[in-house]
Amino acid sequence: MKTIQLLFVSALFSCLFFYVNAQRQSVSLNKEWDFKGASLWEESIEQVVDLPHTWNTEDAAEGYIYFRGEGIYTKNYFVDRTLKGKRFFLKFEGVQTVANVSINGVHLGEHRGGYSAFTFEITKNVKFGEDNYIEVKVDNSETKDVLPLGGDFNIYGGICRPVQLIITEEVCITPLDFASPGVYLFQNNITKEKAEVAVVTKISNASASNSNIELEVIITDAVGKIVHQGKKDILVNAGETKDTNHSVVISKPHLWNGLKDPYLYSVQILVKEGRKIIDEITQPLGLRYFHTDPEKGFFLNGEHLKIKGVSRHQDFAKVGSALSEKHHRLDMKLISEMGANGIRLAHYQHSEFFYALSDSLGMTVWAEIPFVGSNQDGYSDSDEFRKNSNQQLQELIRQNFNHPSILFWGIYNEIGMDNDPVLTAIIDDLQKLAKVEDPTRNTVGASFVRRSEDPLHKIPEMIAWNQYYGWYYTKPHKLGDFLDQIHEEEPGYKIGVSEYGAGGSVMHHEEKIRRPFPIFHKWHPEEYQTTVHEGNWRVINDRDYIWGSYIWNMFDFGSHFRREGDAIGMNDKGMVSYDRKTKKDVFFFYKANWSPKPVIHLTNSRFKIRKRDKIKVKVYSNLSDVELFVNGKSEGSKRGENATLVWEDIELQEGNNIVKAVGQRNGKTYTDTVIWMYEKNLILNVVIYFLRWFIKIFVVLLLAVVFWMLRLLVKKQVRSRKKLFVIVILTLAILFLLAIVVGQILGASLGINFFEYSLI
Repeated sequence: MKTIQLLFVSALFSCLFFYVNAQRQSVSLNKEWDFKGASLWEESIEQVVDLPHTWNTEDAAEGYIYFRGEGIYTKNYFVDRTLKGKRFFLKFEGVQTVANVSINGVHLGEHRGGYSAFTFEITKNVKFGEDNYIEVKVDNSETKDVLPLGGDFNIYGGICRPVQLIITEEVCITPLDFASPGVYLFQNNITKEKAEVAVVTKISNASASNSNIELEVIITDAVGKIVHQGKKDILVNAGETKDTNHSVVISKPHLWNGLKDPYLYSVQILVKEGRKIIDEITQPLGLRYFHTDPEKGFFLNGEHLKIKGVSRHQDFAKVGSALSEKHHRLDMKLISEMGANGIRLAHYQHSEFFYALSDSLGMTVWAEIPFVGSNQDGYSDSDEFRKNSNQQLQELIRQNFNHPSILFWGIYNEIGMDNDPVLTAIIDDLQKLAKVEDPTRNTVGASFVRRSEDPLHKIPEMIAWNQYYGWYYTKPHKLGDFLDQIHEEEPGYKIGVSEYGAGGSVMHHEEKIRRPFPIFHKWHPEEYQTTVHEGNWRVINDRDYIWGSYIWNMFDFGSHFRREGDAIGMNDKGMVSYDRKTKKDVFFFYKANWSPKPVIHLTNSRFKIRKRDKIKVKVYSNLSDVELFVNGKSEGSKRGENATLVWEDIELQEGNNIVKAVGQRNGKTYTDTVIWMYEKNLILNVVIYFLRWFIKIFVVLLLAVVFWMLRLLVKKQVRSRKKLFVIVILTLAILFLLAIVVGQILGASLGINFFEYSLI
């Protein structure tokens, strides 16, 4: 009896061992690569690195024209003899920008595009029982045929995302279909009563003989209960990759409903030969339906949803674009805390891990290709450029097809200012390709062209605008006039706001809020950033036809040529600092408006030393009847519009002042406290005020008049040397005035008024 039991246990373990060995294996190859490259400071670098990795963390961050060239990554990987008969695939999740991959001296191929995954099969090149030498040559030099050609962000060189070795049986779900999972979940007809899904699986047979397999699809709900199980027998010929279609119907489906209820089913696809499982893939399934109305905005599962979104660049202080999972989790945590329900992942394909995070948390996602530029700099009229743009769109869609969080495919950003037939044709081709690849989602474009009738606006199914009212031009509330005009002229447009915002430095503060000069200027006061967002959000929130909006940007991000705010090489329009350690005041403005959690925040907490005895105090809060206390004395309670409460003419005493805001919700008290010091120094205050605000264009006008009058006075009475001096000064003043006038005329064509800025 014991012998029989031992044999049974032994057989069971043998079956389990065989079952495990028969499964697909994914082996991380992120550790210990030998890297050889160069930098601005050294002609050559040799070091051992872990992936993800970029060689531009220092030079780009310091504002240099960063190193763009070649780096070489090499690694030895031992393959055991027991794995003979398996298939081997190298999968790279992102290499910037052009990658050439070799193994054991054999060139496998080239991939052009830094943000999308790619896979090479290496089965025929593997050596068993010894090390295999992997070499990846990476080049992030500027190109004219690989997207992106330009943009206000750094193009970091390196193997910026993880690498894995996939090991399968000869018959498997192919990893070679644009590096996709090889499984596509088409949500053909979704309602609250019934969900019809087509599970398309691509089966590859690399063996020398035909193979009869069984494909099994198992769908389980969030607690593991099976809601569908179906099987199908399939013949896959030798050397063939075959599409299989499995129809699924789920009654009374539990819908994926954004932040409210991000419910996910799990789809398990099993490939069997007899009773043996030879491959398996699991994919998320979030069932949902949605549409956008030109008048009423966006609807998810039949319910109106205003998309309150942020844009995100995938870079981080000290690591550039080589983010690990901990960086992605931190970013998502901050986005969620602020209360956003949507993310525009700009301006390129982001990490697959971040899309998965969005699925599980209920974020709505706008995913896009790196077709980005300013004016006409973002494209070239060549067959190679068209091929690459199509390739990157196919990679974006196929690799991320099953993520329920993705609702829109972005096909261009800030490209084109004139009616260019070549550009129009390129974007029209992308639109057609997107609908062939995925008929279930809408396309969207992000434009900065203000003419409503521009042909580029009519190509995608939805259109949004990058408009910086209050920052680069006019006043924040003027955004409403612009959007209303577009809506009136083109009532069929589905209008969104793809970018809006302003720069803000947590180091810069002022009592009297004045508009700073936005470009290449060091003074970017935090107070003005909040002013712009308050005005812009009021406009957006009041208009139902705006289906969604995306703040530019959630985080400060690297842009090497920027010389503004309190740092070089940085775009400071973020709600949170580049290192994610500092939340700006504007972060709490949106948190108070968007988040259901209690918020009370005294603004200007970093503006510690005050020069005036009477100040304005602003609080962002979603609590009722917030009361302000200054040095223990109540200044009264207020309720504010858009979660913004303001107390005017609050008196400060000389020295320290303890300011406290108090609010309640459901019987619980919430507070925020700051300490400001009032430093009385009238003479210094007057001097600073003069330097900050009175050295203006009208002073130059006054000086020109004075010099003109002096010239008239001395015309007949002063000798030639002094007369020459006066004439030179007058001429310079007039030339400066002419430059200002010309600049004002040119600026007016772009909606810019230089007289609105503080130039010091």
